[in-house]
Amino acid sequence: MHQPGLRSFIGTVVFVLYVVIYALIAMAVGARYLADAHGAAQFMFYLVAGLAWVPGAMLIVSWMAKAYRKRDD
Repeated sequence: MHQPGLRSFIGTVVFVLYVVIYALIAMAVGARYLADAHGAAQFMFYLVAGLAWVPGAMLIVSWMAKAYRKRDD
């Protein structure tokens, strides 16, 4: 089992990389395919893209929190 400190460090690094890479990809997709689109379409895309990163982040945080949970074995 990983130590809580090591798991937190790894999770933090993965989380930051995930958010940065996700944001760059979402921005590139929006700029490439929605540059000439109607403002409402751009708004909807960025609304969805702005929230779509949350499930992945929840998985990372959940993995990090496992080290702090007490086991009932």
